[in-house]
Amino acid sequence: MNYKKEYLETFLKNQGQLFDEPVAENLEEADEFLDECMAVVLDNIKQVKNYFRENGTDTSGMTDAELKSEAEVFSLPDGKFLVVEG
Repeated sequence: MNYKKEYLETFLKNQGQLFDEPVAENLEEADEFLDECMAVVLDNIKQVKNYFRENGTDTSGMTDAELKSEAEVFSLPDGKFLVVEG
């Protein structure tokens, strides 16, 4: 597995925030899916903002709370963030 179990569990539980239908049914499928779409784990919201900016999203007017509520951003149990490109 490429991602920690707790990250995969968080994605499985919350995948509906980004996708209309489940893209994974178990930890193995979640790991494969996240690997295929090159999901990234970032340490803090500043890194999330930088990630979006580097990928062409204007984040200049966005608050941290708005960034955290983006469908692509999954808050992880350890305070980090998983960013999944839908």
